[in-house]
Amino acid sequence: MEEIKLVKETDLPGIGKKFQLNARSGDKVVLVVHDDGRREIFHYDNEDPEESISMVTLDDEESRCIAGILGGMIYRPKAVETVEVALGEVVLEWYKIEADAYAVNKSIGEMQVRKRTGGTIIAVIEKDGCRTINPLPDIVIHNGATLIILGEKEQVKACKRLLFNGSLE
Repeated sequence: MEEIKLVKETDLPGIGKKFQLNARSGDKVVLVVHDDGRREIFHYDNEDPEESISMVTLDDEESRCIAGILGGMIYRPKAVETVEVALGEVVLEWYKIEADAYAVNKSIGEMQVRKRTGGTIIAVIEKDGCRTINPLPDIVIHNGATLIILGEKEQVKACKRLLFNGSLE
């Protein structure tokens, strides 16, 4: 599968930044992030790449909601067991806890996740959809929960090994 390429990033002095993406489908999407927090999303005609066929304006809160949906934080398709997003050297990964995992019924603090692996559990999403963002060390991990882990690639791998089998090996 070919790599997704952000075609162009442009500073808009006094306005914000403009990002252009040409999707694999042939669609051209332009996002303008205004300095005041507004976002505008433009979709262009495949036949005439200079002709905008739709536009949506979102405030900062709406944009973050849409980003969460698109990024899989609110709903993750069943076909995707794990999701990994690379942000430079930092990786954000969704990891589902199975019934036989070491982490089941243990707290984040009890396992010393951050201290032992360097990875950070930034959210816990229970099977019933209940979400804990930025969980405290006393949060207990349950069977079927999905954890969102942040760290460098090796830290995230170590964190997953710890959660699954209780060791870093």
